[in-house]
Amino acid sequence: MMSWFHRQLAKHGRNLVIAVPMIWLIVFFLAPFFVVFKISFADIARARPPYTPLFSFEDGRLLIALSFENYAYLWDDTLYIKAYWSSIKIAFWSTVFALLIGYPMAYVIARASDTKRNLLLMLVILPFWTSFLLRVYAWIGFLKTQGVINALLLKIGIISEPLIMLQTDFAVYVGIVYTYLPFMILPLYANLTKLDNTLLEAAHDLGASKLMSFLTVTLPLSLPGIIAGCMLVFIPAIGEFVIPALLGGPDTLMIGKVLWTEFFNNRDWPVASAVATAMLILLVIPIMWMRRAAEEEVS
Repeated sequence: MMSWFHRQLAKHGRNLVIAVPMIWLIVFFLAPFFVVFKISFADIARARPPYTPLFSFEDGRLLIALSFENYAYLWDDTLYIKAYWSSIKIAFWSTVFALLIGYPMAYVIARASDTKRNLLLMLVILPFWTSFLLRVYAWIGFLKTQGVINALLLKIGIISEPLIMLQTDFAVYVGIVYTYLPFMILPLYANLTKLDNTLLEAAHDLGASKLMSFLTVTLPLSLPGIIAGCMLVFIPAIGEFVIPALLGGPDTLMIGKVLWTEFFNNRDWPVASAVATAMLILLVIPIMWMRRAAEEEVS
């Protein structure tokens, strides 16, 4: 009996391992997405739930009422186009800044000794031990007019009057880069630790300088880590809501804020669902492109 069980486990073990994340994705991602996708084709209604049903029966016949006005409305109203474009711009530059800051940090951690490496990794992961909301809210104390940064600059004499940093796009960039920087550092570190040092030694033997060795050996081999880190920063940053709400101003327009307004203030669930669906489609494009680039690099 046990031998039969072991044979079946060995035969179907791989499928069982794959089935766990697949079930998780179906239950907690695909099923909610299809619900939101279905609502995006409905019309707003003063009822509970606040949208019209897509399927109904009348005289024994199935009636399907699909409305594409919600998606057309996204194109007609420039607010949504501006929100999408602003979200892409903020997420893109935040990813660039995170890469410029995170790559040297990951490189130093990967080249450090084992004792220092563990300490540096702990410092990178340490912010995750505190609340995301508290970490973002703490930046208000640093960036406000009477905050720590302005007080320090005034004391040193670099500035003569306080800088306006809070409730600006600059504060949003600072908050996003600070919050998602570990997601850039960790994939880069995992990639750089696998780098074969003999390749760098061969480059040095052939007369390449340290800068040339980095540009021709280290940087190309770390491209999969760069792509993974950029995906982990860009994807959540484009739909960020908390950071723009706390650190951004009234002119800071991001699609997450628009989505919140449509759902909870306007209670226009069909339009909000259309906004969410369009945002997901917008995210699929860079995900597919980056994944293809990573596969080509590996092959």
